[in-house]
Amino acid sequence: MTILIVGLGNPGPQYASTRHNAGVMVIDELLTRVLPMPAQLSAHKKTNTEIAELAAGRLVANDQVVLARTRSFMNLSGGPVKALMDYFRVQPKDLYVVYDELDLDLGEVKLRVGGGDHGHNGLKSVTKAVGDTYNKLAVGIGRPPGRMAPADYVLKPFAAKEQIEITIAAANAADEVLRQLG
Repeated sequence: MTILIVGLGNPGPQYASTRHNAGVMVIDELLTRVLPMPAQLSAHKKTNTEIAELAAGRLVANDQVVLARTRSFMNLSGGPVKALMDYFRVQPKDLYVVYDELDLDLGEVKLRVGGGDHGHNGLKSVTKAVGDTYNKLAVGIGRPPGRMAPADYVLKPFAAKEQIEITIAAANAADEVLRQLG
């Protein structure tokens, strides 16, 4: 069986440390936990993604795991996620999508199966492409301050004092998905 874990985010260095890339930060954390040595992502042109294919035992005892991030923008995540599922023959129950969540405080982590997209355009795109019975791992980024538009807020980098909290949140999210996978 293959487990697919996809971190949602936007491509390019200008978005690397933004709130919208919290899902990618979790993938980066998982890559550091691969044994016997950390893994790296490489381009998978057939699916417009970057992936690390991990044999059983490298991250999870009994299952092959594919860690991935899309190379498309957040709002177009569904196509690449569906392409990965088709390529690796992954069922929705074995798909974990990691994303940023405005409705959770910075650093909170929540795993759920199915449910709505909470207005998250990346989840909307994935759900449209694959249905809604997949696993959703939310990483809290908090609400925007004052009257700042959510679209502007998610594209802002984390403040220096928030860097520690998001690093811990990425580690906690990695722990949560690994605990779920046994």
